[in-house]
Amino acid sequence: MRLRHIELFHAVLTTGSLTGAARLLNISQPAASKVLQHAEHQLGFALFSRVRGRLQPTQEALLLRHRVDRIIQELHGLQRLTANIGRPENYPLRVTCTPTLAQVLVPDATTLLRKDFPDTTAELFTQHSAQMCESLMLHEADIGLTLQDAGRQGLCQEPLCQGHVMVIAPPGWWPEAELGRPLPITALADQPMIGITVQDALGRMLQSHLKQLEPPPRTSVWVQTYQLAYSLVAQGAGLALVDPFTAWRCGMGGVQMRPLKLELDVVLYAVRRADSPLNPVQKRFLDLVRQLAQKMLASG
Repeated sequence: MRLRHIELFHAVLTTGSLTGAARLLNISQPAASKVLQHAEHQLGFALFSRVRGRLQPTQEALLLRHRVDRIIQELHGLQRLTANIGRPENYPLRVTCTPTLAQVLVPDATTLLRKDFPDTTAELFTQHSAQMCESLMLHEADIGLTLQDAGRQGLCQEPLCQGHVMVIAPPGWWPEAELGRPLPITALADQPMIGITVQDALGRMLQSHLKQLEPPPRTSVWVQTYQLAYSLVAQGAGLALVDPFTAWRCGMGGVQMRPLKLELDVVLYAVRRADSPLNPVQKRFLDLVRQLAQKMLASG
């Protein structure tokens, strides 16, 4: 398929008609019909059939759909990139981060960045750390922010700050006088807890310590993100072990928090490709992330 075939195919899938596709591509309806006929002739099979006045994709077209969607996304990304080349003040910022950091850190840093670089475009998305590394290696993102050691060949990482594992509890769980005191992990024995299935070194170490408690914590709900654990704790479902950035939200929602008395630090890392030096926009963004993160941890 040629590029014009791909563009029309995607436009028909999007609009459901040749007229809509022609309007989307800013061409005439006869021209759109001709391109579709040419594409089907080259392929040797039909891409659409007419059902009640609308074009429905054939089984062959459905097999192509996912790949065509990715090609169109890449094309749009290329168009955005070329629009910024040659304009240093418009360096695009492409950041992937874990869901926790997307809630409490990245939005604030991005807002502050735009005061210094008002014409900069930003692409922000969330991923878990394994997918984040893949996106960086595939040049789908330029900076990754994670609370895991993401070191691997081709990537370099920089620690921005570090904090402690925190225990969060429903409102009123502990007396006010105890909130500033570290909580021994033994205090979690036989307590109702929200389990977090985070497959990283920190998560595995925490689970190892919890398994040694007698009796063990009573865990009836397991979640994949710290944000969901926070929401369940806020509704009284039990205690949870979370990162310090998730715990920072406690001051806004009434959930209580205490540092866990355990020699385990949580490190905020910035990850990037080793062969890609930071441009001025990226450097400023990481400076802001570092400043905001340190301020959050100090206030928590």
